[in-house]
Amino acid sequence: MRGGKPVFAVECKTGERDLSRNIPYFAARSDIPLFYQVHCGAKDVEFAATRTRILPLTVLAGILKI
Repeated sequence: MRGGKPVFAVECKTGERDLSRNIPYFAARSDIPLFYQVHCGAKDVEFAATRTRILPLTVLAGILKI
């Protein structure tokens, strides 16, 4: 959250999977600007229509600098 507004949302999975059906649902019904689906594998792909990126947890940690 920044200024009382969400910056991004994250869904965690153990394996590399297709885009979760939950993310498009919330993307269509919210003003959250970015969605991440993280996993323990190597897959890294973006879905512009839902403002989503599927990526390894280690990559997200680098983006967030944690």
